[in-house]
Amino acid sequence: QVQLVESGGGLVQAGGSLRLSCAASGGAVSSYSMGWFRQAPGKEREFVAAIIRLGTSTNYANSAKGRFTISRDNAKNTVYLQMNSLKPEDSAVYYCAARRVLSQEYDYWGQGTQVTVSS
Repeated sequence: QVQLVESGGGLVQAGGSLRLSCAASGGAVSSYSMGWFRQAPGKEREFVAAIIRLGTSTNYANSAKGRFTISRDNAKNTVYLQMNSLKPEDSAVYYCAARRVLSQEYDYWGQGTQVTVSS
């Protein structure tokens, strides 16, 4: 079973950037499709970005397109989310997740990292 630990969150001004990291142990990130999700207070968790298990194909929520970039470093067993041009509405707890081959849902989740964007 893979364990995921997010880091890199913090407080940033609007227009700034952050890079979130998701370090995996107990399994290789190259064996999973990896995703980032976020949840703001009082709101449901929402999809942000994903990268498929094989290759480098990525998928983004409309709110993230053009501003966020998901990437994976298999050698470091880590997935990243580069977030640029941050907005106050990006404030949320960000979660990393892993999905096994043929799984319909994400199977493993990290504990989350807080991102707060001030206006």
